[in-house]
Amino acid sequence: MTNQQPPTLRRVSILALDGVFASTLMQAKDFFHMASLRFGKLQGQGLTPAFETRLVSPDGQPVQSFSDVRLPVDGDLDQADIIILPAFWGDFDALNTRYPQVSEWLRQRHTAGTAICGEATGVFWMAQAGLLDGKEATTYWRFFREFAERFPNVLLNQEKHLSDADNLYCAGGVTSACDLYIYLIERFCGANVAQAVARDILYEVQRNYIPGRIGFGGQKLHHDMTILQIQQWLEEHFADKFRFEDVAREHGMSIRNFMRRFQAATGDKPLHYLQRLRIETAKGLLSATRKSIKTISYEVGYDDASFFARLFRQHTQLSPNQYRRQFQHKGD
Repeated sequence: MTNQQPPTLRRVSILALDGVFASTLMQAKDFFHMASLRFGKLQGQGLTPAFETRLVSPDGQPVQSFSDVRLPVDGDLDQADIIILPAFWGDFDALNTRYPQVSEWLRQRHTAGTAICGEATGVFWMAQAGLLDGKEATTYWRFFREFAERFPNVLLNQEKHLSDADNLYCAGGVTSACDLYIYLIERFCGANVAQAVARDILYEVQRNYIPGRIGFGGQKLHHDMTILQIQQWLEEHFADKFRFEDVAREHGMSIRNFMRRFQAATGDKPLHYLQRLRIETAKGLLSATRKSIKTISYEVGYDDASFFARLFRQHTQLSPNQYRRQFQHKGD
């Protein structure tokens, strides 16, 4: 994250359907309602929510959850800045036949610039709408085979817990969804609100993975295959010592041509892109491990921990220690 102003957030819509796992639906509701209160307080509004967090169903009627709980909703499918698609249990063909309006809603909202997020089986709705064709996605491991058979045009990545492409976000399960919501809260509400919510809600979450780098998927939706290969190489070798001049030469380009093509394709200068890769990786290590700042600095490619700390603050508005403390300590 940089110091630029976050985009305006007015409404988060969470899709409620028969068979929904109520826990995943309410998890999203609680995360964004907490963010709304925190953001309102930051803006001097006291405990007045800064944006709406609504439960919506295709017909505006209550739904029956997987565990047979009747869930009221706030309305039908609507405009939103963020859409959350919680996990569900049941026959997807039957649900898709029953709720044909969901796919059209998602297509319209994606065209309008809405961030759309699926958790586990919730990702099926994004794929059914055709939004994930030719793009990377993930889902819960139990559904890998079914998902791949249903949606052969989607680039299913079974190694990732989180994926993003073109404002479309996938989380494999409950814990990775938590990380995704924190990322989106940071994107829309800023780092301070995101870390406050993480501190309030994620204090005892135990991961079996390091949160993946997210926020780069949209920068891969171009047709310069050489630059795409270099992006993939950078993701694997971001901590190595190398010169961009050598990377350019190995791919048959002058450094000047490489710099021009990389920025034209990704919208980012190569050095800034590399710094973001390193900082996002460091954020995951800070929140999920007890490694020292010096060790993390070295592991993401910086021998000078002081330089790393300054760079980290430039990208997040927090020092590495402040970032870690927000995750590891409760308090206001």
